[in-house]
Amino acid sequence: MKIIAYGICEDERPYVKNWQWANPDVELVCTGKLLDVESAELARGCDGVVAYQQKSYSADLLKRLHEMNIHNLSLRNVGIDNVDVEAAVKYGFKITNVPVYSPAAIAEFGVTQLLNLLRRTKEYQAKFAKRDYRWAPNISKELNQQTVGIVGAGHIGRVMAHICRGFGARVMVYNHRPKPDLVKAGVFTDSLDELYKESTVISLHVPAVKSTYHMLNRDAFAKMQKGVLIINMSRGSLIDEQDLIEALDSGQVGGAALDVLEDETKIFNKDMANQPSNYPAFDDLNQRENVLITPHTAFYTDEAVRNMVEQSLNANRELILTGASDKMVSLA
Repeated sequence: MKIIAYGICEDERPYVKNWQWANPDVELVCTGKLLDVESAELARGCDGVVAYQQKSYSADLLKRLHEMNIHNLSLRNVGIDNVDVEAAVKYGFKITNVPVYSPAAIAEFGVTQLLNLLRRTKEYQAKFAKRDYRWAPNISKELNQQTVGIVGAGHIGRVMAHICRGFGARVMVYNHRPKPDLVKAGVFTDSLDELYKESTVISLHVPAVKSTYHMLNRDAFAKMQKGVLIINMSRGSLIDEQDLIEALDSGQVGGAALDVLEDETKIFNKDMANQPSNYPAFDDLNQRENVLITPHTAFYTDEAVRNMVEQSLNANRELILTGASDKMVSLA
């Protein structure tokens, strides 16, 4: 049995080494290259592929793997929105993901960035850089006084709700399907418009699918309280960035913490020193003192990385041995 793992970073190698030691029946090949049409040739002779979502897995790529008789693809992440699903079905692929690697990592970071917005840390850092050590007029707000609207009641959204309630915030949770335990707890709403109207903070925890594309747009922002704070640790396509810029300009949105962007692959995980970003929306947002941007690092903890490596390799091994895995995603 032979598996190739693409895009392996230095921080993943210790966990890869431990897994390989525990699974001597697997010949494991690791490469730092990302999976694409050109690098697919490295998979020749392998039974399965493990990869991380940083590029689109196009019909051409899947056809190339199919021609090498490779149909087992395991992703070291949750989302499969970069996979050409129609081609995956056509070429008979079985795909797994890592649906739960560390909800706490992402939720904790979301709350951290929310606190940074409330306490206006970026503004103070800018003042310190100018040797201005006065506190006024940058008065802060407290989390215990906020109504936090959480969109999506999956693993991460639930942990986010739990942490925010621990700070004393009022929490509202919207989900497209009712959640009886959240209804019983008095935090569930089946109305997204109600959540927009009531919340002083809105945090997104839903996947990137057709129904969520640009769910936060000009119309949605208009339904919110003036000065609302936006937290997005999910996917960049959930927010129309130009509409967000307009809402920030008007003051309708009071600030945003963004760990994801629509075209983040242009800049994230790259050293852009002395290079133009060629990403006008990013340049606009990044220069604002009330916008915090991080390069898709909410997941990036030792616990999460270990789980992503181990679960994806285990799932790929299961696919090869049995043709199935509890981590398989439906392509229907």
